[in-house]
Amino acid sequence: MGQGEADSPPAAEKKGAEEEEEDFGYRLFPDRNKKPQSFLVRSLFTFHNKCQLMLRLTLETNPYARLLLEALKQSGCTVFNDRHFSCENCDGCVSGGFDAATSQIVLCQNNIRQQSHMNRVVTHELIHAFDHCRAHVDWFKNVKHLACSEIRAANLSGDCTLMNEIARFKFGLKGHHQTCVRDRAIRSILAVRKVSKETAEKAVDEVFDACFNDLEPFGRIPHSKADAKRAYRDFQNRDRYTANL
Repeated sequence: MGQGEADSPPAAEKKGAEEEEEDFGYRLFPDRNKKPQSFLVRSLFTFHNKCQLMLRLTLETNPYARLLLEALKQSGCTVFNDRHFSCENCDGCVSGGFDAATSQIVLCQNNIRQQSHMNRVVTHELIHAFDHCRAHVDWFKNVKHLACSEIRAANLSGDCTLMNEIARFKFGLKGHHQTCVRDRAIRSILAVRKVSKETAEKAVDEVFDACFNDLEPFGRIPHSKADAKRAYRDFQNRDRYTANL
């Protein structure tokens, strides 16, 4: 997997992990290697049905997701629900991931229980998809590339909003948003790469300023849904303003 959104201490730090071969995080998404189930079989599982319904609601109503979908389309990477999203069972430490090998977003149906969580995970992974579309990202060999996209995803997806941090019992004053972005980027790297914490921290710190300030396609840090709505409106008007020049 190119990357994933980590929920708890990364599996990469478990005892003996350093002795295993690098699998690029695929161990966290076991359904990736299974034969796809029929629609009838999948429809019998509540988790899968709920995941599909929440995904549809996110794509149709969430301003973060709608902006990213339009940006991807304008960049030549149109997203199709049945092709580019997959609801699957995952390891308990992740909520989702972007599979760069298949250009597919995995949503962890056994770990995403609330609509607000689905909104955030879809947005996070769509930012990775946008980076994959617009840049030559080496997800598997260049940890700095991975670090940059994780910084952007944490910064722009709403992962580090005040309310989300309060829900995690984390409080801070000046600079807390940057601290949250840095910490979550490091955790995400450790979840899907068997590297040391020092290596992850070094990669994040070396690219942090440039990637934190890369606000495309939002043009701002959307700290709330209202911010995201304004960003979406401004994004839709970009071509209109250009045409009137």
